[in-house]
Amino acid sequence: MEALYDYAWLIPVFPLAGAMLVGLGLISLNKFTNGLRELNAVLIISLMGAAMAASFAILASQFQGHPTYNYSFEWASAGNFHLSMGYTIDHLTSLMLVIVTTVAMLVMIYTHGYMSHDPGYVRFYAYLSLFSSSMLALVISPNLVQVYIFWELVGMCSYLLIGFWYDRKGAADACQKAFVTNRVGDFGLLLGMLGLYWATGSFDFQIMGDRLQELVASGTISGGLAGLLAILVFLGPVAKSAQFPLHVWLPDAMEGPTPISALIHAATMVAAGVFLIARMYPVFDQIPAAMNTIAWTGATTAFLGASIAITQNDIKKGLAYSTMSQLGYMVMAMGVGAYSAGLFHLMTHAYFKAMMFLGSGSVIHGMEEVVGHNPALAQDMRLMGGLRKHMPVTAGTFFVGTLAISGIPPFAGFWSKDEILGATYASNPLLWVVGFATAGITAFYMFRMYFSTFEGSFRGNDTKIQQQLLAAARPSGADAHDDHAHDDAHAHDRAASPHESPWSMTLPLVILAVPSALIGLIGTPFNNYFEAFISAPGHVPEHAHEFDLNEFLVMAGSSVGIGLIGITLASLMYLSRKIDPSAIASKIPALYNLSLNKWYIDDIYNNVFVIGLRRVARQVMEVDYRVVDGAVNLTGLATLLGGEGLKYLETGRAQFYALIIFGAVLGLVVVFGIT
Repeated sequence: MEALYDYAWLIPVFPLAGAMLVGLGLISLNKFTNGLRELNAVLIISLMGAAMAASFAILASQFQGHPTYNYSFEWASAGNFHLSMGYTIDHLTSLMLVIVTTVAMLVMIYTHGYMSHDPGYVRFYAYLSLFSSSMLALVISPNLVQVYIFWELVGMCSYLLIGFWYDRKGAADACQKAFVTNRVGDFGLLLGMLGLYWATGSFDFQIMGDRLQELVASGTISGGLAGLLAILVFLGPVAKSAQFPLHVWLPDAMEGPTPISALIHAATMVAAGVFLIARMYPVFDQIPAAMNTIAWTGATTAFLGASIAITQNDIKKGLAYSTMSQLGYMVMAMGVGAYSAGLFHLMTHAYFKAMMFLGSGSVIHGMEEVVGHNPALAQDMRLMGGLRKHMPVTAGTFFVGTLAISGIPPFAGFWSKDEILGATYASNPLLWVVGFATAGITAFYMFRMYFSTFEGSFRGNDTKIQQQLLAAARPSGADAHDDHAHDDAHAHDRAASPHESPWSMTLPLVILAVPSALIGLIGTPFNNYFEAFISAPGHVPEHAHEFDLNEFLVMAGSSVGIGLIGITLASLMYLSRKIDPSAIASKIPALYNLSLNKWYIDDIYNNVFVIGLRRVARQVMEVDYRVVDGAVNLTGLATLLGGEGLKYLETGRAQFYALIIFGAVLGLVVVFGIT
């Protein structure tokens, strides 16, 4: 068994090797490598399969009680400074390895069908493999410096994948937005990391937490400074996990192909933020100000994302805001001390949200055969409806995910969300109110999405609606298989109705539906195997006390009840059509527009930071042109005039020079003589 741990470092190396081999092929023999499309895909999927098998073996070993395994070597040293690198395998690592590898594996299989006609098929697989490798390396990192290295590599890969169709303005803008927004959070993380090293002399997570607690207790550093350092570190997860106010990049990331949307939103980039909070828990847990900041940031994000999702018509944008909201739940759980509940929801959400994103890609794939490769049409739920009859596998698996995220028992999301709400109620009832209301909104917008997409009659052939949507749509290139615009000249070649996606796309959906429905059973409050396995460092399980059936029935009943209210409202509005949503929107236009325009946060950022900084840049350019360049030009002019004047005194005649010297001496004598 020890051999398994000795070679655990190969888990991120497997997908890295695939990315390197394919990448080198694309660089050196581009045409030949692109010609071997399926062979490249098989290579990368096989290497990810090897990483997945090793991850499951390590998880089984950890579950059986194998102690934490650490391997390190000195990477750099200077005087008293010593920096080690290596890897660590513990309960948290083994769990994350399985989540990342399973979701990545299924996304790669799905990609074969979804990207089959894309000219960048091979390049996309190389990016996916590098992205997965970066996340896996981050997960096994034993200290904050190594986490930061792979943290940035994950960000770079997200930039490449969000902007995969870089020739489209929408994709180019979106990847830049994601990159810049994450740099803001990462700068805070870097400052906090360096500050913690200055205070504690270590980058090790547990040592930082213990020493910081000792320093605050002894009065060596103030509690306020410790809180500031912790919050600076938290800025990294705020950006990576799309928490308010650095959440604005996540919906725009939908400009990338759907497989990467699923991977980003389920198991890699956004999960990295929650994972870092869990790793830094020994630091955060000792600082009440940091924990309160984390909890309220998560609660605000959860409600904000849900309130925006209720008016979204783009199926992927709706899921994006849903992800943002669910990440808020995870972060809120971490902030109130519900460590295992937050990670439990991270696991359940990874599976059902990956399934729903891949399901949305299947829907878009089918819609493009009817309306063409135009995201304004193919992704708009107002042109969908009735797809359950044409795409039964996609509809069935999406319905499972909808039940799971809505918190309906016994599906996975019920158990994890209920545990978060129970822990939040015990810690801060006001936070529970926010989470409770968000649960109802979540059920409403998810069933709105399901009913609008899969029930009723198909609206994709309604040319009037198509023309209205095309007229209202802004130019965008999000999520189409190629960069061709909607071409009415070929409308007669399109199918009259969509059909089910190929097996390479539906098989991952069916596989993901199983954990989406059942995996929550390992974390039931009356027999919580998950909590016993993943409890916080130095803590006994939060719910080690005897199971209270009455408390469970009250809390679970209330969360299911608010979910059923949301489902009922959605069915009355979008299934039976007994309530007209547009009539409600017309009565509360301010609230409707607030949600539709994403609380105007993007507009504020655009006016303040984008347009504002451009104005500042223009003013700086004027200063540079008039003051800096003016001073330099004036110096040059003075030198030129001085040179032109002095050249008349440079005659080369000794008598003339003697005359000048005599005149100068005579002048000095006269001046000093007068004084």
